Amino acid sequence: MTFTPEVWEGVLRHLRNEVPDFAYTTWLEPLRPSPQTHQNGAPVCLLSPSQFHCERIRKDFLPTIQTLLTAALGGDVEVHLGVATDRVETKEKPIPSLREEVKLSKPARSVDGPQIHSSPSASSSRVTAQPAAPGQTEAFPVETHTFESFVVGECNSLAREVAWALAHGEQRGLSQVFLRADSGMGKTHLAKAVANQTLAVSGRPATYVSAEGFTNQFLSALRTKRTHEFMRRYRGARGNLLVVDDVQFLEGKSATQLEFFHTLQHVLDAGGKVMLTGDRLPQEMHQFSERMRSQMGSGFVAELEAPDAQVRRAILRNKAAHGGVRLPSDCLDFLVEFTRGSVRDLEGVLIQLVTSASLMKQKISLELTRKVIQQRAGTDGKVRKLSPGDVIGAVSRFFALGPHQISSRSRKREVLLPRQIAMYLCGRYTDAGPAEIGKALGRDHPAVRNAVSKIERGMLEKPPLRYQIEALGEKLDAMTKSRAQ
Repeated sequence: MTFTPEVWEGVLRHLRNEVPDFAYTTWLEPLRPSPQTHQNGAPVCLLSPSQFHCERIRKDFLPTIQTLLTAALGGDVEVHLGVATDRVETKEKPIPSLREEVKLSKPARSVDGPQIHSSPSASSSRVTAQPAAPGQTEAFPVETHTFESFVVGECNSLAREVAWALAHGEQRGLSQVFLRADSGMGKTHLAKAVANQTLAVSGRPATYVSAEGFTNQFLSALRTKRTHEFMRRYRGARGNLLVVDDVQFLEGKSATQLEFFHTLQHVLDAGGKVMLTGDRLPQEMHQFSERMRSQMGSGFVAELEAPDAQVRRAILRNKAAHGGVRLPSDCLDFLVEFTRGSVRDLEGVLIQLVTSASLMKQKISLELTRKVIQQRAGTDGKVRKLSPGDVIGAVSRFFALGPHQISSRSRKREVLLPRQIAMYLCGRYTDAGPAEIGKALGRDHPAVRNAVSKIERGMLEKPPLRYQIEALGEKLDAMTKSRAQ
């Protein structure tokens, strides 16, 4: 039997009945068969939106898919997984891929991206790459914010998936999303990607504005007595998407908060959708009114953590490739190991490295990479902080346990308490975020947050615990100093 769209639709119907709705819409529904059909025993190729998505399908769903296809086609079927190069099939002009936006092997040019109905403060979708001077390393082109250019890992996968679902209307009842992240972790990238993708997929109005821009426009409207124009801009169209970035800027601004509250209510009541971003969770923004905190936290809330080593590597590799930069593997390894923090930090050190090579008219080398790290970190470039493994090892020795015991599933107190202490100290002595710490100890990041909270409370209430933490802190301080010498 030949593989046809009808065969795949039948497989999807079976899968819909076997997995939870959210898992189906997040992971299985985006799968698309390649244009090549299954004939004469040729493999069936299924395309995923991203490599991260592809690996999740391979891990959790591939055996079931293979079984269903074998039954439907009446014989053994080989299934291959791949990543789609064009995720949007629509009558609207799709968002160009990064390769289409900037041809790195040719002189720089400008490319118009999809139009977003946004405030004057919103950044333009126009992409401009500056040509490099003769004999120098090419400067980095400015990237548009798309889902394709967003690097996904455990630290941000939930935020990325819910943003994708909001933009495509794939999750019934999902009308409001709040993304929390520290500065430079990618929340603005996702916010603008949602606005771009919503317009490209549905053609509906999509408005992106920073909270600062919203405030400035509202105050200007009050001064010029043009509040009706302001309201029409943000409340005019039915079913529109409103994206407001960095809402913490509105703290303490009671008049703007009131207008913001009524704007959100109007958009949602009119069948629209809302995405908000902030550097804290809604309930932690104490200068908002109670009803404003309640409104912002009433939808789906997701967090973006600091990128782990795998994501740091992908970000650095992608940005170097996007800028036409050849980054030797030993330099990449060094940057991954000793540059931690936000995506913005990674981009900053890479730009400094490329610029230094360009100005000095030399190739990027490990020696130059060390110098750049030293300049930015104010150290000799050997160590910035300890790793989670260093901390786990120190805690294991202190409690006479093996590292494998601390990361085991045991709930015995003699293992549970050292594990919680290790999580707490990893947060103090490493640059790892909760997701990376949890991975090192075989737990998820909510478990890390709970452990940190428990240790912090315990230190106030239990002197013996406080003494243990202080003793371990002295050992870790000594390790940090010895490595910096």
